[in-house]
Amino acid sequence: LHSAVTRIQVQRPGFNYTFAHICILNNDKTCIVDDIVHVLEELKAARSSNRTNFAITYPITHLKDGREVYNGHQLGGVTVHSKDRVKSAEAIQLTYYLQAINSLNDMVAEKWESIFCDTVELFQKSNRKVKMYPFTSSSLKEDFQKTSRVSERYLITSLVLVVTLAILCCSMQDCVRSKPWLGLLGLLTVTLATLTAAGIINLTGGKYNSTFLGIPFVMLGHGLYGTFEMLSSWRKTREDQHVKERTAAVFADSMLSFSLTTAMYLVTFGIGASPFTNIEAARIFCCNSCIAIFFNYLYVLSFYGSSLVFTGYIENNYQHSIFCRKVPKPEVLQEKPAWYRFLLTAKFSEDTADSEETNTYESHLLVWFLKRYYCDWITNTYVKPFVVLFYLVYISFALMGYLQVSEGSDLSNIVATATRTIEYTTAQQKYFSNYSPVIGFYIYESIEYWNTSVQEDVLEYTKGFVRISWFESYLNYLRKLNISTGLPKKNFTDMLRNSFLKSPQFAHFSEDIIFSKKYNNEVDVVASRMFLVAKTMETKREELYDLLETLRKLSLTSKVKFIVFNPSFVYMDRYASSVGAPLQNSCISALFLLFFSAFLVADSLINVWLTLTVASVEFGVIGFMTLWKVELDCISVLCLIYGINYTIDNCAPLLSTFVLGKEFTRTKWVKNALEVHGVAILQSYLCYIVGLIPLAAVPSNLTRTLFRCLFLIALVTFFHCFAILPVILTFLPPSKKKRKEKKNPENREEIECVEMVDMDSTRVVDQITTV
Repeated sequence: LHSAVTRIQVQRPGFNYTFAHICILNNDKTCIVDDIVHVLEELKAARSSNRTNFAITYPITHLKDGREVYNGHQLGGVTVHSKDRVKSAEAIQLTYYLQAINSLNDMVAEKWESIFCDTVELFQKSNRKVKMYPFTSSSLKEDFQKTSRVSERYLITSLVLVVTLAILCCSMQDCVRSKPWLGLLGLLTVTLATLTAAGIINLTGGKYNSTFLGIPFVMLGHGLYGTFEMLSSWRKTREDQHVKERTAAVFADSMLSFSLTTAMYLVTFGIGASPFTNIEAARIFCCNSCIAIFFNYLYVLSFYGSSLVFTGYIENNYQHSIFCRKVPKPEVLQEKPAWYRFLLTAKFSEDTADSEETNTYESHLLVWFLKRYYCDWITNTYVKPFVVLFYLVYISFALMGYLQVSEGSDLSNIVATATRTIEYTTAQQKYFSNYSPVIGFYIYESIEYWNTSVQEDVLEYTKGFVRISWFESYLNYLRKLNISTGLPKKNFTDMLRNSFLKSPQFAHFSEDIIFSKKYNNEVDVVASRMFLVAKTMETKREELYDLLETLRKLSLTSKVKFIVFNPSFVYMDRYASSVGAPLQNSCISALFLLFFSAFLVADSLINVWLTLTVASVEFGVIGFMTLWKVELDCISVLCLIYGINYTIDNCAPLLSTFVLGKEFTRTKWVKNALEVHGVAILQSYLCYIVGLIPLAAVPSNLTRTLFRCLFLIALVTFFHCFAILPVILTFLPPSKKKRKEKKNPENREEIECVEMVDMDSTRVVDQITTV
């Protein structure tokens, strides 16, 4: 396999590049390869010459040339005899290091990596007894972005389902008062806002990543609820009013709460898009969400508002809601076929004039269901104990899950399934968890290496580690030569150049010391590095994060300026900061929102109930999320932050209507709140759930996390809106006046209505009131 890899050729015009052309070179101008390759070569030579005295020890072994090499990260699943002699190993890890010194070299190296994966897979087919897992520097990026490609057809399915259900939710049997086009236009408003945000991000040089898959669902939950709330307000207006008056009533009734929730979204995601967030993917996600929410608000005010006005004129003119054709009078319809009468079924104002209490919109299925059945059932005295009991069960399971919360620590959680990343990381964790990755310890200043105190300072910061690859040996080597103290700088650097770097024992690490020439041919050591490897447990990967944080703290407090790095730190950082930073931002956002809303709400009890509801929802989501095997990582925490806003979106109108209601009983105001806002909540919830369902089938762990978190947020919020709050509010503050004040019959208002008809037959009602 090693020979096949080194023979890989990248064809470019006029030249074929091999591994020898793009590898990192040793001091003797040969390619640097893993020490395990030299171990296997010596083992092969020993067997060919029938020598049995060659033994491999673990995790440190000695080569024929006297070099002491570390193989803890190159041999996995090791079984040892006495004295650490290797009896067998289940896995071997080979690493090939490529240069990237210019654009051409970088392009060749990228192509070489692609051919490398193909070569390993081809080699696998002819050697099925050995399982191979190729992984390159671009594998994680490719597999992360692969989620977008495998999600395309599922997202299209989701869009078709949401469009269908949005149209059905706005439809009625009454062909005049039905609003199917408003359901479609509401979804179009959300889509336009999302596309506008994506366009702005692209034009400003932003980069797309797979976490953007969550943005359409953030917009779906917020945008559709706002449009359905406007449609619900339209149903409450009087049909004998002018379209302008009905539209004004809709904006006055629904846009205040929609404006407040939009402001809360902007604040929450705005803090996430600020420099306080140290995860680039999360910051871009929050920035894109802010832009999309802002434009959604503008489009709802302008585009959707004008669409509502247009359909209002169609309704006032008794035109068909789909075909825009004038609906004939009932006596004319009687002469038409049955299918024709069915398509043009409508109630005229003359049909309902005698019954003032009859609302023509009550024939809407959801309105009829809530008003006639559900409101009475949920407030029934015999139902309330079962709801309270169910809530206690909910809290118990949520607490059980909350006590088992774990932080995300698996790279496979962010990539598509059946990819190289998942296969490689699974094998890596199974076979190579005993030792940490090799950590580069880079000293980037010119210090007095020849000084004993400096040497001790360097070694002081490396205590507690199992192995220091070469620097400690290098210092010990100097001590053996008795040159570590009292030696002038010039003699010290000359010794390094002429003796130490030419020693076979340290030839492999000759690139790790950088010299700089000064005046009078004086040479100074300007930088150096060593390697650290820590002992870890297979079941305690958190030790790697603690190691990373410990080293970073030391780099800030030590006398010697150094940095630490390993490519795996990129992924460790993602998990180490995936919970802390977003949670910190969400806490800041929550405190700001509570402070901000305290000046806007009419009653402080609204804030109290809203806070308790959000806390209950978030607590339940975290608990059930853990029971559903979802860890706290960047994706799940972003969903939890969104969950705060989603809960406020749905619960705030209910609580506001209930708390501000005067007279009557608590039960009466609970029913009233559900009748006023329940239909919009139910419509947006149904569309949201239908849109989420296709995500469950996407072969990607990222979308799996996204689906489970968003589904739980929607389900738990719906449970609070339609069960918990309606029951608890009937016996907890605020109290209501149980008796309605009787009006004095002598103080009556006489209203004289004069109906005027415009040239276009649009009815205008001018009310003249006298007392």
